[in-house]
Amino acid sequence: MNDSPLVAVTGATGHIGNNLVRCLIAAGRRVRCMVQPGDNLQPLAGLPVEVRWGDVRDPVALREVFTGASEVYHLASIVSIAPGDASLLEEVNVRGARRVAEACLACGVDRLVHTSSIHALTEPDHGIEIDEEQAFDPTSIDTDYGRSKARGTQEVLAVVERGLDAVVVCPTGAIGPHDYRPSPMGQLILDFSRRRLPAYVDGAYDFVDVRDVAAGMMAAAARGQPGRSYILSGQRLAVREILAILAELTGTPPPRLRIPRWCAYPAAGLLTLYGRLTGSRPLLTRDSVYTLGSNSHISHGRAVRELGFRPHPVRHAIADAVAWLRERGLPVRA
Repeated sequence: MNDSPLVAVTGATGHIGNNLVRCLIAAGRRVRCMVQPGDNLQPLAGLPVEVRWGDVRDPVALREVFTGASEVYHLASIVSIAPGDASLLEEVNVRGARRVAEACLACGVDRLVHTSSIHALTEPDHGIEIDEEQAFDPTSIDTDYGRSKARGTQEVLAVVERGLDAVVVCPTGAIGPHDYRPSPMGQLILDFSRRRLPAYVDGAYDFVDVRDVAAGMMAAAARGQPGRSYILSGQRLAVREILAILAELTGTPPPRLRIPRWCAYPAAGLLTLYGRLTGSRPLLTRDSVYTLGSNSHISHGRAVRELGFRPHPVRHAIADAVAWLRERGLPVRA
């Protein structure tokens, strides 16, 4: 019988969430997963976890899940770069974060690890590296998602002022296996392999192995300073570099047509409208175009110094994501 301290995880079926659960189990921890009603439990299938159904908008459900837990990892949120989701982002990412923090305080949880986002930090001008000295200031952020994560983080830090022991982690773009939904990067791999990418948008972003994010979160729980934030980033890659890696791994030639960002904005608007009409995820949105042109020079120096964070090369994460998709029988070319 496992008598180790209990750990509770919200958002456990998500890409980062289920990889974190796997890491916690490997470390011998007892894990209780809070799962949104209606969620697919496939990401947790076969794992020795306790599943509790609940919603982060429900304070009663949160207290039931957190009672007896020594640590809580809060990952449940709406990750959206599509327009029209502002009210849902507010309800889940902002008010939900506050309710999670308040429930942790009420239940006597020893430590909360709150998952924020790199997009929650104020973006400095190009040429200035992004680090934890940047503020969580929603008034200076251009996307609905980023603003919601900044405000949610502010809510958590306000509860820290009332006595909660919490740390904040800010991951960049996670890549890797066990990507069931899939994530935007998982969908990119599938679309690339199916030759559904007729062109690409110039730009770059910072990507990190999803398992390194999980390890960084556990290190933050163990060694992070209360009220402090830690960026969990990996490596900056241009879009053309990602496509070249995928071409090598899948045997599919990359698209040759490059779309400049100024031209991509109107195309993103049309694709978003098409996605609304068909109920499909658009290949491109205005926020994703903005992100590819934003400052993606990001430092994880604080996490290295204080947590021992050591991210692996992102190419390995992409290769493992491709291999995992193939193992599941999804149409990723060999």
